[in-house]
Amino acid sequence: MAPSMSMPLSFSSSLLSSPLPRPRPESDSKNKSKPNPPIFPCAVAAVPSSVSDKKRQRHWKEGEYPGLSVSHTFTPGSSKKTPLKNLKKKLDRKNNAKAWVCTVTETLSDCILKKQWLQALQVFEMLRDQPFYQPKEGTYMKLLVLLGKSGQPHRARQLFHDMVQEGCEPTPELFTALLAAYCRNNLIDDAFATLNQMKTLPCCQPDVFTYSTLIKACVDASRFDLVESLYGEMEERLITPNTVTQNIVLSGYGKAGKFEQMEKVLSGMLESSASKPDVWTMNIILSVFGNKGQIDMMERWYEKFRNFGIEPETRTFNILIGAYGKKRMYDKMSSVMEYMRKLQFPWTTSTYNNVIEAFADVGDAKHMEYTFDQMRAEGMKADTKTFCCLINGYANAGLFHKVISSVQLAAKLEIPENTSFYNAVISACAKAEDLMEMERVFKRMKDKQCQPNSMTFSIMVEAYRKEGMNDKIYDLEQLKQEFLNNGSLPE
Repeated sequence: MAPSMSMPLSFSSSLLSSPLPRPRPESDSKNKSKPNPPIFPCAVAAVPSSVSDKKRQRHWKEGEYPGLSVSHTFTPGSSKKTPLKNLKKKLDRKNNAKAWVCTVTETLSDCILKKQWLQALQVFEMLRDQPFYQPKEGTYMKLLVLLGKSGQPHRARQLFHDMVQEGCEPTPELFTALLAAYCRNNLIDDAFATLNQMKTLPCCQPDVFTYSTLIKACVDASRFDLVESLYGEMEERLITPNTVTQNIVLSGYGKAGKFEQMEKVLSGMLESSASKPDVWTMNIILSVFGNKGQIDMMERWYEKFRNFGIEPETRTFNILIGAYGKKRMYDKMSSVMEYMRKLQFPWTTSTYNNVIEAFADVGDAKHMEYTFDQMRAEGMKADTKTFCCLINGYANAGLFHKVISSVQLAAKLEIPENTSFYNAVISACAKAEDLMEMERVFKRMKDKQCQPNSMTFSIMVEAYRKEGMNDKIYDLEQLKQEFLNNGSLPE
């Protein structure tokens, strides 16, 4: 059954009241100031050998000492402990080498997990210098994906080139990862060039995932003409669009406000056997109307999908909560949260983020802090968006000293600092009219190799315009043009 959205509940009553736990001490805080990963020494000892020139041969009776031939020799006067001692040294040396391999690969995996692309590349270079190193497709795949997500498409291209030079054969999956790195950073021409290169290699032909990735980039850039051409190319190659492909196009039409085309795609999915609508389709449609504030349409489509037999998931409820929160419909937001508890759907980080964001947008610091405290009390891990919302909320409330404490807490919890995070801090500085600190944050952003986007420049230009600092605006426009020329200025 669909949740009843009419039951009025107070927001505070829908949250747990467990005490806030003390933050855990950081065991590696002394290493925080070191951006480079530690270098672990390889403890391999040299094993001396001293074998006498004088030898004697002992013949064993048949069956008395199996496993050794009669030609086996021993050092005169040696005891049985000697070969065991040498064997121990060899085993220690082997174990030490294994420990080195495990340590450096674990460090690399940790950097990738924490999305620290620069440290990951440094550790990877250290790994490649070792004699035991063997190029592996999986390692390159993870690094390519990380660089793409971190706004480093050109480094991804260089890494791909190095991979080929090392003799690691490219695969459709690796090519698609490189193509995705271009797509994530709006380098559509480079992505199409990669697609054409794949077509020339018999073992690297593009598949439905390759085309889906490229279609998403075209959709995000509102290049629907290219989408149609890619669909035609897929048909020629007998590649059938799957539900993921159709969901991507569906989302693009919805965000662009092309509701007629969106319904046409959805109708095609209902008639198709290869691309039936799923819960992701449901979430896309609800997000489209929820983000536009069309609550009635969102609720109507929710009921339609339920009638289609599609069951909601945690993300579905999070979308509803976010939409109600933006419209300040706190009773309905609270009702959905209670319904999640009733059906034993867990509240996730996204659930809390949506609630925190709802209060942050209106500068309601009290309820925002209350929600964040409950989030930590339940052991839920905060992410970058959590702190972006907190920073925005405190800035909207004029509590700029708490903006600073939030940034410090984010550093203590090792929250990844992406473009959105820096934009939130820069915006807070602009609202506080502290342009000197805003410039320092922008410099740190560049020093950390974090790419600014159009929003970054928009915030700073507006701050300078209020102060009549036209020379600063001119310098920013020049810098923005450089990023545009390099093709590295995402939206």
